[in-house]
Amino acid sequence: MPELNHSEAPLPFPILIGDIGGTNARFSIVVDAHSEPAHFPIVQTANFETIDDAIEEALAKTTVRPRSAILAMAGPVRGDEIPLTNCDWVIRPKTMIANLGMEDVLIINDFEAQALAIAGISEEHRATIGEISEGMVASRAVLGPGTGLGVAGLVHAQHAWIPVPGEGGHIDLGPRSERDLQIWPHLETIEGRISAEQVLCGRGLQNLYHAICKTDGIEPSLKEPADITAHALTQTNIQAEETLTLFVTYLGRVAGDIALVFMARGGVYITGGISQKILPALQKPEFRAAFEDKAPHTALLKSIPTHVVTHPLAALSGLTAYARAPASFGLATDGRRWRR
Repeated sequence: MPELNHSEAPLPFPILIGDIGGTNARFSIVVDAHSEPAHFPIVQTANFETIDDAIEEALAKTTVRPRSAILAMAGPVRGDEIPLTNCDWVIRPKTMIANLGMEDVLIINDFEAQALAIAGISEEHRATIGEISEGMVASRAVLGPGTGLGVAGLVHAQHAWIPVPGEGGHIDLGPRSERDLQIWPHLETIEGRISAEQVLCGRGLQNLYHAICKTDGIEPSLKEPADITAHALTQTNIQAEETLTLFVTYLGRVAGDIALVFMARGGVYITGGISQKILPALQKPEFRAAFEDKAPHTALLKSIPTHVVTHPLAALSGLTAYARAPASFGLATDGRRWRR
């Protein structure tokens, strides 16, 4: 397995950038360190047998041939064959190099890419929750409720941003209020425990909604997470409203915990499609109140800003930032970079 240390050369341009999810894959190409990335149409993973086929179709739309690739995918990167969690694709960097004419391929975790994105995110691509406070040039954290709950840190040390991937979405989430204690027995568990991801993701919304309905003794009428959030935001279903209020409350609690873990004085960023859709709920008092309710460190949490990332292609922007200036990031590439 090839290894890389910080003294080795950056990836050669042009660079293919990719954010690979279970349902969709997003690609762009960066010609050089100063050009804006050229984005390709979003790819549905189910429409292609392999990632190489999807890349070939995207590249057919341009005359630029990439010399290297940086791809972000959900899950840990181990070995020369890297399966995706929620689709049938397997990333084989050696095959890409052989068949696509590339010289260099780097594969990282999807929330590392989100962490890279928040290093230099502009005000136009974030919505601040609560009072506007100027974040320090200090460590940050990012959380993203989506198919699961992604969590990553971004440590600022020695004048560089160091993304810290992990599985923070699987930390325990426990009841605190009397209402929580009523609802908790009805939540679906994983091997007897409630993790944050069991509540704070798309299926988590459904889990919480069904538990509230059981607690209230009524039959659930809403099927999809989008239905629950839509009725909650339009105030047309009482259980859906409570579901969303508790969802943002619990997200605030977990975000506050992650802020303490990383001492994220530079801010905590909430990313992903769900967060953008429920922004009005996140801007209500419950999220920030739960975030700050961390005695004996309430004053510390009050000083930490929180934002929702509104950039439509945040992961790609993070990968592009790294491609342009890798020396600005302490990205660990050992065992995750392959070269011809």
